[in-house]
Amino acid sequence: MTVNSLNQVRPTQSLRGHVDVLIVGAGISGLGMGHYLATMQPGKSFAIVDSRDAIGGTWDLFRYPGIRSDSDLHTFGYEFKPWTSDNAIADAHEILDYLHEVVDEDDLGRRIYLHHKVLKADFDSATAQWTVALERDGEHFEVTCDWLFGATGYYDYAGGHRPHFEGEEDFEGRIVHPQSWPEDLDYTGKKVVVIGSGATAVTLIPAMAGEVEHITMLQRSPSYVMPLPRKDPIANSLRKVLPAKAAYAATRRFNIGKGRFIYNLCQRHPKLARRIIRSLNVKALPEGFEVDTHFNPTYNPWDQRLCAVPDADLFRTIARGKASVVTDRIARFTKTGILLESGKTLDADIIVTATGLKLLPLGGIQVSVDGEVKNPHDSLLYKSFMISDIPNLAFAFGYTNSSWTLKVGLVCEHLCRLLAYMDRHGYTTVVPIVDDPHMDKRPMLDFSAGYVQRSVDLFPQQGSTGPWTVEMDYWADHDRLRKGSVEDPALRFSTAVGAQAVSRLARA
Repeated sequence: MTVNSLNQVRPTQSLRGHVDVLIVGAGISGLGMGHYLATMQPGKSFAIVDSRDAIGGTWDLFRYPGIRSDSDLHTFGYEFKPWTSDNAIADAHEILDYLHEVVDEDDLGRRIYLHHKVLKADFDSATAQWTVALERDGEHFEVTCDWLFGATGYYDYAGGHRPHFEGEEDFEGRIVHPQSWPEDLDYTGKKVVVIGSGATAVTLIPAMAGEVEHITMLQRSPSYVMPLPRKDPIANSLRKVLPAKAAYAATRRFNIGKGRFIYNLCQRHPKLARRIIRSLNVKALPEGFEVDTHFNPTYNPWDQRLCAVPDADLFRTIARGKASVVTDRIARFTKTGILLESGKTLDADIIVTATGLKLLPLGGIQVSVDGEVKNPHDSLLYKSFMISDIPNLAFAFGYTNSSWTLKVGLVCEHLCRLLAYMDRHGYTTVVPIVDDPHMDKRPMLDFSAGYVQRSVDLFPQQGSTGPWTVEMDYWADHDRLRKGSVEDPALRFSTAVGAQAVSRLARA
């Protein structure tokens, strides 16, 4: 399916009436949930709403040069749909094509409502229904649903993290943020400075280098950067001798294990991991390059996410002399560039502030229960996909230390089993309840990255035991979500007498 064919089948009118499940977000998590509902719960009515004018979430929003995955698509892709491209590290357009195929294969187009922004949602215990307030092109309206599923990702789509730099108003060039990349930005023959050292910065440098006069990555402190092959030789070899599904399953399992091995090595033997990463960097960079200045962080490997560079493209760009790295602090912007605290200056026609993201739980939706507004931070996470004291609400939140989508499939599958259990027993409501008021609490994300620390107080917390812990290990979640029972002492099931809702949408 293409954009044009999707637009031909998706509804043109606003969503009205009632659905069993309302999915908020038409990115990789929301479309994944759509697949699992269509295949595991074919009797359920559902709709997918998104505030934007296209599906794809991250992969449509970001338009900066070189936008690509930083995980291999054999683990970032869906378990149910093989990734068949030769590229394991994929560009955004390849990922979007893949998502459009999912929409086509599961007939999701007729369920996708674009330009639908969810503002707030209130759960009514008497009817066991959510009333959801939406806005479309200035029109405000409401729909009802039995379940609300948050597939909103974890960052603020309205804008990225953008600190103010002294002297910005004096700079005579152009300042852009990758999350709001201008379509008319011409950087041909220009001097460009990219502020940042994360995944976005290491993507932009090689992608822009061929057209600029020179491009500089200006970082306050280094990040770990790992060269990876864009094409996975094991995956591509297996596809030649095995059926697509078998080759994909084998590659996926191998890559899950490989990723976990690397993570555990970094956590348990950080000095060894640091030496290995450094040796790879030294091998890829020009002789005499100051590796310890520019690519040797003070923190241990995987205390923050590793930056992947396919086929060492960042290092090759530096070796060709088209790009350079400067590790220093910004004193102020000037008319012609940036003055550094060391006294050096960087001339620039364009400054790109790749300074990170702003996180936002549940897409900023105001959630209330029987009129009482809930602050997510006051609640604990249940199995990483529900929130204590909030009924019939689930969401997808992936891993920080491996492919995001690995958890999405497990969560969606477990939720479908939970829905089936409730139907069999005649339950209309389920809510996680914390029985131990003295349980120790800690942040949902135990991650030192700046974008996490800036927003951690907005998110629910995790507990210290049982289903209240957040697992960042696929196999632990596999046991908990795929093999584990949906019955749990922490869940309270009930039946509301007046909970019979009439759907105005065709059931699948």
